[in-house]
Amino acid sequence: MVQGTLYLVATPIGNLEDISPRALRILRDVDLIACEDTRHTAKLLARYGIRTPRESYHKFNEERRTEKLMRRLHEGEQIALVSDSGTPLVSDPGYEIVTACRMRGIRVIPVPGPSAAIAALTASGLPTDSFFFAGFLPARSSQRKRRLEELESLPATLIIYEAPHRLLASLSDMIAVLGSRQAVIARELTKIHEEFLTGSLTELFDLLQSREKIQGEIVIVVEKGKTAHEPVAYPDSIKRHLE
Repeated sequence: MVQGTLYLVATPIGNLEDISPRALRILRDVDLIACEDTRHTAKLLARYGIRTPRESYHKFNEERRTEKLMRRLHEGEQIALVSDSGTPLVSDPGYEIVTACRMRGIRVIPVPGPSAAIAALTASGLPTDSFFFAGFLPARSSQRKRRLEELESLPATLIIYEAPHRLLASLSDMIAVLGSRQAVIARELTKIHEEFLTGSLTELFDLLQSREKIQGEIVIVVEKGKTAHEPVAYPDSIKRHLE
């Protein structure tokens, strides 16, 4: 029996024009589209006249739906996995089914496209030669600070996602742990109210604290630390070390 294929299809993060002809062709041709939110994806599909059947696949049913989708793939069906926006698996569901496919010999094909993390990084003006995507920080301050301490000495530009209602608290913890590094906040990327704010973490905190309300999807890009730990070169012999 010919086994199916799982396509990981990147979709727009805001502007619906940011989808490739290849992605549209695959969404039309597959037997099923597994969506993080079927209602959200329906807007994109309606824009391009795509009537492919949809089924939900999100963090609350990922484990249960994975086995169901795997059976369909084993029967030879073609399935496209999409998230609400951007590239599947990047702070979105999909890890379970991709791992299952790799373990069972099912072909997985990425269909590259939009990513909020990369879009924010490239437009930030901060170094892009080495970067670390940290996803969403923990919601609790104590856990968030511990995570930031893990990131503090990384010799790379940091990319962090944050919810608008936690932004000020996260910035405050970043200042406490990372210091007042240069940073860029990218808000509502590719949408009508797209905004880039540049400054030190302290300046950004003060600016946003004065706003009545913070809305939209947010990416924080933070410069790497200037005082990363230097490796210690120990002498070859204990005797020389004691001297």
